[in-house]
Amino acid sequence: MGALSISKLEDSRDAETRAWLNEAPDPLDAPELYDGIRTKRLVAYGIDLAIILCLWLALWVFGSVFALITLGLLFPVLSLAAFLLPFAYHTLLIGGASNATLGMRVMDLRVVAWNGHRPGYAQAALQTVLFIASAALTNFLILGVSFFNPRGRCLHDFLAGTVIVNDLHLRRLRSPA
Repeated sequence: MGALSISKLEDSRDAETRAWLNEAPDPLDAPELYDGIRTKRLVAYGIDLAIILCLWLALWVFGSVFALITLGLLFPVLSLAAFLLPFAYHTLLIGGASNATLGMRVMDLRVVAWNGHRPGYAQAALQTVLFIASAALTNFLILGVSFFNPRGRCLHDFLAGTVIVNDLHLRRLRSPA
């Protein structure tokens, strides 16, 4: 009897952290989750690029001071940190508690795993690597994939098993009516 109550407790916790059961809602059943996704994603990415550029600038200004103090010994470390900064920014924020970068938060978007769970750091890292690789290889033509599916998913979303949804409507979906 105790094991039964523990499993029920685990199921209720799982239901609280999941956005939906099984797979992402169909756009015909829940169109508010996907309204304006493409435009919002582009604006969010522009905001994220501006933030990353500011972080890069701060990293190079402060890092160069330390690199000069060490007579140039820290320049390779500084270069590696500058290279990893966009990866860390996206992975830590998407895999974190809000499941969204700062730009996504401004645009009220959230990344959700295809099965309704919150993406963890591993899935966020996979999505980030796939985005960077596919953007580098196709010169951002990966965004064209979003026009051929009703959820507005890009190539890296398909490959990483994620979907981007409007966060406000996701909160309404989760909250009891």
